[in-house]
Amino acid sequence: MKQGKVWGTTETVFKNGFIEVHFLEIKKGGFCSEHIHKHKTNRFYVISGKLKIYVWNEDHIRDEVILRDGQSTIIPPGVYHKFEGMEKTTCIEIYEVKFYDADIERRTIGGIKE
Repeated sequence: MKQGKVWGTTETVFKNGFIEVHFLEIKKGGFCSEHIHKHKTNRFYVISGKLKIYVWNEDHIRDEVILRDGQSTIIPPGVYHKFEGMEKTTCIEIYEVKFYDADIERRTIGGIKE
């Protein structure tokens, strides 16, 4: 389903319980909110145009990367970020959730009742 945004449009291409793929059309000067994904890795792949990605580290220091045709970047979970179209841009955005072996927190220890 294609959705209009103030910065352009996003269309869900594929979605299951572990991955989502979106096709984005971003207007020149269009930008999304500063946001964070607690559990999702966020990937951007630029098909055409020029996309600036801003990221903030734990010390609130901003870094940025500019992606052009055929370039991509990965934003790990827990990192504030936003994007901005430096020119009209089309890109693929991929969200993925990874399972971690250490993703369990035990309150008790299992055993056998006699």
